[in-house]
Amino acid sequence: MNYARMVIEKEAPEEYGYDRIRYNLSESSIADQKLSDIGLTLPDLTLFYGEHRGEKELRALIAAQDEGLSPDDVLVTAGAAGALFIIATSLLSANDHLVVVRPNYATNIETPRTIGCAISYVDLDFDESFAVDVERIAAAARPNTRLISVTCPHNPTGMMMTRSDLDALIALAERRRCRLLVDETYRDLSYGERLPSAASLSPAAISVSSLSKAFGIPGIRIGWLVTRDRELQETFLAAKEQIGICGSVIDEAIARAMLERRDAFLKSLLPDMARRRDIVQAWIDGEPLVDWVRPQGGVVGFPRLNVDAGFDLDRFYTRLLEEHGTYVGPGHWFEMPKRFFRVGFGWPKEAELRGGLEAISAALRG
Repeated sequence: MNYARMVIEKEAPEEYGYDRIRYNLSESSIADQKLSDIGLTLPDLTLFYGEHRGEKELRALIAAQDEGLSPDDVLVTAGAAGALFIIATSLLSANDHLVVVRPNYATNIETPRTIGCAISYVDLDFDESFAVDVERIAAAARPNTRLISVTCPHNPTGMMMTRSDLDALIALAERRRCRLLVDETYRDLSYGERLPSAASLSPAAISVSSLSKAFGIPGIRIGWLVTRDRELQETFLAAKEQIGICGSVIDEAIARAMLERRDAFLKSLLPDMARRRDIVQAWIDGEPLVDWVRPQGGVVGFPRLNVDAGFDLDRFYTRLLEEHGTYVGPGHWFEMPKRFFRVGFGWPKEAELRGGLEAISAALRG
């Protein structure tokens, strides 16, 4: 494996230094939570090796979110990133082919590249509202395609597939006898219809999610993958055991307590995130140099700068950070042109969000 650091990680705000950033609009989650914020206390745990698949009660809470799933369909992992790594390394080899929708979360692209498999990219188009094109995905498939990789709600655009598109992709995977991977990290932050977990609809589908983005607790490193294919689940379990045997019993205890409060937490969170999305929308409506496709889920959007070819984009990002203390996720984090940038509206305080948006306008006219 020839590992290379991902640009999004090398340029992450924790690498640059939070103390150097005044308005951090680059984060892709809600605000980081403290145990006291969510009313949790740690029990007096025995610090033993936990269940290799993950605590059964935790897996039961995850499975209970969709009909047709059982705790045995769930494997708890070290965040969604751990799940994606397990899936890629279990399913792909240098002789295989992957179809991946792009832009995408970096791990969905970089780990397959490290493996050395052939990759076909199906790029989303701003002018088509970043809609998933099932026909283009089908056309990209080959006889040796092992995996089709999509995210919904999408990172970084916040767009969602329709139920008919999801059904069509599942049918495609079944017909081609490959797997459909759906990264569902933002599923609990859907502002309209919340799609069912793809894994609940077919054994050909694999779902991935975590508590990092929608619940604001990335520090406990709890994610999961779901598949109804028992043989494949055993392979994934073998990979997890060889990587780290089991998860942290402390992390899993916190995760279980969080999911027990899931409905109440989301009931107050979703209206707040929808209101923040409206704050960004109002700013864009009054800013002729910026446009976006209004996100349908998650807490990120992917605006486009309406500037001419002579506009110095590198200077803009430098000015935005150094003169205005504002950090966003530039397009190159996602292998997209620098006219695009990811803006996170869930992590900063409301005043910081407004200040950062004003700073973008100021930097554009500097």
